[in-house]
Formats: sequence, C-alpha cells, structure tokens
Amino acid sequence: MRLTVDNEVLVFHDADAMRMCASPMRIGRSTLAELGRLRLGEQPIPTLESLLKLVGGRVPLLLEVKTDDDIWRWAPALKSALAGYDGPFGIMSFDARIPRLIKTNLPHVRRGLVVRDRLPAWKRSIAISIADPQFLAVDVAALGKPWVKRIRRRMPVYSWTVRDRDQKRQAAVHADAAIWEGDGRP
Repeated sequence: MRLTVDNEVLVFHDADAMRMCASPMRIGRSTLAELGRLRLGEQPIPTLESLLKLVGGRVPLLLEVKTDDDIWRWAPALKSALAGYDGPFGIMSFDARIPRLIKTNLPHVRRGLVVRDRLPAWKRSIAISIADPQFLAVDVAALGKPWVKRIRRRMPVYSWTVRDRDQKRQAAVHADAAIWEGDGRP
C-alpha cells in the first residue's frame, strides 16, 4: 500500500505508476484525483477502502505498507481507511516504525515486520526491537537459518516470496505461512 499526498491509502506496490500504468506519476506526490485518471486494465488504482468493501471480510488480508518519508501520516490514514472493517487482516512493513505506530495508534490491528535475508544481524535485532511485531515476514532465502528458528519460537513467521515448488516445500517446514507471488500457486 502507498499513501497519496492527500492521505488516501492506495493498494499499489510501486512508488511510481510507470510499470503498471505507463505514467511517471509518483504515488506519494500525487492526489487521489490525479491518480484516479490512471487505469489498471479498465479500473482505477484501488483504494484500501474499495478493497475492503470488495473483500467484505470473506478472506484474511495481509497488507504491506510502503513508506516514502511519510511515516507520521500513516496511522491516521489507516485509522480512517479501516474504520468499520470487521474482517481478518494484518499490516506489515519493511519500515520498523510502522508496526510500532500501529501498536500505539491501532492496538487491535495485527502487526508484522518484513525482513530481508541480507539485513545484517545487528540491524535486524534493532528493527525487531523497534517494531515489536506480532509476526515476521522473512525473505524465503532466510528459511532454515538459526535466527529464523529462534524467532519462530516466539512468534509466527511468514515467508515471502514463494515462487516455485522447492520454495513451497521449504516454507512448509520452516514457516507458518507462505506469501505467494502471482495467483498463489508456485
């Protein structure tokens, strides 16, 4: 998810719209109205509110926050977008400050930290301490490593991004859930 300049939460991975919409517009520097002219196929870029309405609580959601020097705007934006939603969901981010803000401002929301395998141990330890997550989402390359085994004794570990059958088998042994790419089938 990305935050527009006018504090709307969009369900969009990239910082700009070039790859998906052939536009150089940057999500964090554009308004919802400006971005509303872009299309993903036949549809506009979805807001979090429109996604939640579409899902209607029928399936669990795992939402990833992508930050662009907009950390302090996220808590109120998420509070607004999530108001009244009763379905199961969790929010995670590579930025350790996001789970911490969620803990403080949205204590009922399940929060996680996304961790790259190549992150040095000391940085990983600091990030986990700052985030105080309820789960970790670790790079599939980290599965089976001693630090992941230790963490898994304390909290659930999800693994991203599972793309093939070997990674699926590895995640089945070393993680509590797999985060798939594409349609969910390796």
